[in-house]
Amino acid sequence: MAGTALLAAGAVETGRRARAAERATPPVGRFVEVGGTRLHVLERGRGPALVLLHGNGSLIQDWLVSGLIDRAAATHRVIAFDRPGFGHSERPRSRIWTPAMQAGLIRGALHSLGVEAATILGHSWGTQVAIALALQDPARVPSLILESGYYFPSPRIDGLLFAPQSLPGLGDLISHTVAPVTGRLLWPRILARLFGPSPVPERFARDFPVDMVLRPSQLRSAAAESALMVPDAFALRPHYGELRTPVTILSGTGDRLVSHAGQSAALHQRIPGSRLVAVEGAGHMLHQIAPDRVLDAVSAA
Repeated sequence: MAGTALLAAGAVETGRRARAAERATPPVGRFVEVGGTRLHVLERGRGPALVLLHGNGSLIQDWLVSGLIDRAAATHRVIAFDRPGFGHSERPRSRIWTPAMQAGLIRGALHSLGVEAATILGHSWGTQVAIALALQDPARVPSLILESGYYFPSPRIDGLLFAPQSLPGLGDLISHTVAPVTGRLLWPRILARLFGPSPVPERFARDFPVDMVLRPSQLRSAAAESALMVPDAFALRPHYGELRTPVTILSGTGDRLVSHAGQSAALHQRIPGSRLVAVEGAGHMLHQIAPDRVLDAVSAA
């Protein structure tokens, strides 16, 4: 009984924190509904369209804090999405949100926004969505930029660890009780793995909305995507050679989350005519650590 009461109290406090986080970080853009799913999208600037797809567990503010949106908006119409289940976007449970499913949703959103062609920049898990979108609708994706992606199946302990949290019922219990507390305690170690060997930029430490990331709904979405990483890579791997869109692959050679040689360099070998940009010694968050290199890739595309 005492344990149940403690879990209940923790769930109440977690809910309070989640509501406070959403008040502190309200929507910065507008909403587009596609197939009954409401997506939060931010648009800035004019010019050729540039679509930004964030990684697992993140949200639009990742791109904002890096300064990439404001800088790219000087020459592009920048369109940044909260992917399903992250930020202020919905993630209906009636679907399994594979990269292909999310690509179809983004494709519909771009159609409703009047975007006939766009450079797609995906980061981390967002690279899988970007690739799926280019395969589904190559005419709408004249250029593809893949940053710090996971492309080939390999042993992933995070997928095993997060599998229980991705399950209905049990996942909700974990996400409302244990996971937010664990996330806060492990946040410094998470950042060290994401950014290392590079230091965490001061602006990120100061401005990134951590409490939005630690909401139960977002934690459960992140767990589901962690569990899907390996099977999704299996599903996409046979199709990399079918890409006819010009592809730029960005990667930090010091990435502690995904192997530069085993992932990005290997993908470069698999896609004829692709361009590999290796940032020596950089970690996983290139748009935060080396935004100039990412913007150079956008300009070249």
